[in-house]
Amino acid sequence: MKFLVAGGAGFIGSAFIRMLLGSPPAGSSRECAVLNLDKLTYAGNPENLAPIASDPRYRFVHGDICDAKLVETLIAEARPDAIVNFAAESHVDRSILSPAPVFETNLRGTFTLLEAARLDKTLHKTPRFLHVSTDEVYGSIDPPHDADENYPLRASSPYSASKAGSDLLALSYFTTYKMPVLVTRASNNYGPYQFPEKLIPLMISNAFEDKPLPIYGDGMQIRDWLYVDDHCRAILAVIERGREGQVYNIGGSRALPNVEVVRKILSATGKPESLMTTVTDRPGHDRRYALSSEKLMRETGWAAQVPFEEGLRETIEWYRANPGWIARVKSGEYQSYYQSNYANR
Repeated sequence: MKFLVAGGAGFIGSAFIRMLLGSPPAGSSRECAVLNLDKLTYAGNPENLAPIASDPRYRFVHGDICDAKLVETLIAEARPDAIVNFAAESHVDRSILSPAPVFETNLRGTFTLLEAARLDKTLHKTPRFLHVSTDEVYGSIDPPHDADENYPLRASSPYSASKAGSDLLALSYFTTYKMPVLVTRASNNYGPYQFPEKLIPLMISNAFEDKPLPIYGDGMQIRDWLYVDDHCRAILAVIERGREGQVYNIGGSRALPNVEVVRKILSATGKPESLMTTVTDRPGHDRRYALSSEKLMRETGWAAQVPFEEGLRETIEWYRANPGWIARVKSGEYQSYYQSNYANR
């Protein structure tokens, strides 16, 4: 099965590619080939793909999904069976400070990919197009309810608004053009290789260095945590067994207040809770995210396999064992990895 992955050098995209080209994915016996298109913005790190970089089934292209000519050329060359769009500006704080790049990548980039797939004449049929989205499109969810796929979209930030718009755009291509589009909306991911601006890797990194662990407001914002490998298995399940034109929620079924997650990290790293420090809350900060994955589980047979405490322990151990990766990301040195390992190929 041939995949064109957009944004495959990011945290979740790289985990998906490593899964495809590592041991055979659970429930799949297919041989895979992957073309990875990534702009390598600050969150794109080709070092995340070092374990499979020399695999002959893997090809990396440095480019922008908003570049229509490039995308059209790659689809014509690769003739993929599936296009998976991870490419996104995904950090809420950055979207608040500078909204323009968020809408450029998340909306225009998605449009460019959809159009290239729809109009390509070399394909026997339009490939399955899976658009990866987020639970943040639902906004803050009042307890005790969990959002299913019919829950109203109530985006609270420029980031989540851009993702809600791109979700609707992708689904419109199914309704209007009968393209085999699928949309997944996942809860908060965590795991190895996550850029250390997100909650869990930031707290782990700061704990290792005995630095303050900043907590927004009272820290009682509730998030549903999903181990990244479970997310990737769900995406593959939707590609293989999902119904076209449908949305599938992917939740980890473990909702915790942020402050409790930070306490678990401090306990696991042997650091004192005195490192926790309160900072001014983020504008428009959603209070609670909670997803129902019942539809995904019923229709594809997927279920999360990694309990939160186990996944958190494995994540902490990975960061402990890879201080060089953290140092290169924090210093910006990681951005030279492409020039050293890909630019002259």
